[in-house]
Amino acid sequence: MAKQLDLEEQEQLDEIKHFWREYGNLITWALIAVFGAIAAWNGWQYWQNSQAAQASAMYDEIERAAQAGETDRLERAFSDLKERFGRTAYAQQAGLLAATTLHAKGKTDAAKAALGWVAEKSPDEGYQAVARLRLASVLMDAKAYDDALKQLAGDFPAEFAPLAADRRGDVLSLQGKKAEAKAEYEKAYQAFDERSDYRRLIEVKLVALGGDPKQLAAPAAAGAKS
Repeated sequence: MAKQLDLEEQEQLDEIKHFWREYGNLITWALIAVFGAIAAWNGWQYWQNSQAAQASAMYDEIERAAQAGETDRLERAFSDLKERFGRTAYAQQAGLLAATTLHAKGKTDAAKAALGWVAEKSPDEGYQAVARLRLASVLMDAKAYDDALKQLAGDFPAEFAPLAADRRGDVLSLQGKKAEAKAEYEKAYQAFDERSDYRRLIEVKLVALGGDPKQLAAPAAAGAKS
């Protein structure tokens, strides 16, 4: 009986050896690939977290420089953040913050450069839209009206389109193009929710140009009843 068991064990052992000779390398490489992928994923996650932590620390430095009004320090920190972590949300936020501070300190060209960078380089269309709107305002202040209109041309995300129309109205109004300005204000007025405080501001602009916001609201109300 014992000899029979030994023979069975030997046969099983021989089968295992044969199987391993046939498929051992394949199994080994498959395991290496699996564990390698896990290690690569963990490494990627660690790298991402490390990048985010470093970008966050640099943003904090920019924020402190902005609060202190130290524009040279601010520009250096922002330049460093752009170079090292330009694709992060921290860099886009830093560009908007830097531009606000630089413009307030009279460094208009530097403010325009910061906003232009966000508008062109940000992977997020929301940040792009905010940068374009703010850049248009800076250009308006500098009386560069045609350049401002260029920033406001083209498509905007739906939630920013009314703001762009309102800003175009402002530029056209400053250029003395009242009919065109009125048309843009009408677009903005109709796009905003009737409970919006911003809509009331546009209403004031429309009335100043001889427009009648009640007539704009009437078709919408009639459509709702039908």
